[in-house]
Amino acid sequence: MAERLGVSPMTVSRALRGRPGIGAATRERVLAEVAALGYRPNKLARGLRSGGPHELIGLLVTNLGNPFYSQLAVGVEQVAVRYGARVMLGSTGADPDSEHEVVDDLLERGVDGLVVVPAGHEHGHLGAVQRRGTPVVLAASPPMGADVDCVLVDDFGGTRDACRRLIEHGHRRIGFLGLPAALWTGSERFRGYAFALDEAGIEVDERYVRRLRGDVDTIEAAAHELIDQSEPPTALLTANNRNTVGALRALRFRDAEAPRVELAGFDDVELADVLHLPLTVVSYDPIEIGRSAATLLFDQLAGSDPVAQHRSRRVTVPTTLVDYSTQQRPRPARVTAGQPR
Repeated sequence: MAERLGVSPMTVSRALRGRPGIGAATRERVLAEVAALGYRPNKLARGLRSGGPHELIGLLVTNLGNPFYSQLAVGVEQVAVRYGARVMLGSTGADPDSEHEVVDDLLERGVDGLVVVPAGHEHGHLGAVQRRGTPVVLAASPPMGADVDCVLVDDFGGTRDACRRLIEHGHRRIGFLGLPAALWTGSERFRGYAFALDEAGIEVDERYVRRLRGDVDTIEAAAHELIDQSEPPTALLTANNRNTVGALRALRFRDAEAPRVELAGFDDVELADVLHLPLTVVSYDPIEIGRSAATLLFDQLAGSDPVAQHRSRRVTVPTTLVDYSTQQRPRPARVTAGQPR
């Protein structure tokens, strides 16, 4: 039917479900064709596929191998289940081109809304999706070139606090294993590191800075570059859990007589409490990121026209420092929501 009418299957789906995003004339053409064919929606099949009035939510992440994303997915699903919806998961492998393809695929499958951990730093294509009638919420990144809701972690504050802790412990040469500057998390976490150094009267020394994205082996090699210098850093600050693991692997080969390097990192690390190392992590709740993102999405879906005159909202998930050398893990702080921008 879609081919005969010269429209996409998504347009037919929207017309049948009474969703916004298509013109009145197109909707009338689709419904007229449906009536001529004697089509009746199979509500039982739709219920089996999705489970409720908001049938299907798309969740798009960058790396299925990272435990952060599995926990985020748990949070999205917890909210979706309350609304009788199901979650369809897609992965981009951190490739912006792949993100465009997976978004299109999810839309063709009839998702009612999207929660996206974006692969790139430009999100105009996601803003276009929302303007066509499908609500979008970003997770772990603010929108760039799109007026959509987002849920963020306090990347700047968490990294600043971790660097302050290292400075309080007497460190002046603090190495930084960061992320590319093009990433929001990369720029914000470096900003927190640089801010803490500046307020302590310490200049950023580029000898001690590496900003890259790669597998654990790549990060381990970068960590060796830092700690094998003639005047190495006495502490390392890592920008995510993968970088922390790479640093830990590099540190295990240190000479027993070499000065111990203290480590602080963003993101919790599995089994960190049994490593018995001077390790501090910036901890937060990935499940809460998913719950907050899904809640924003269903708030939009609850409206008769979910994206009409929409004012984007921002929710910030706070962080807390966990010092595993003391084996004390404080209870995570409560999530705070920002005002609409």
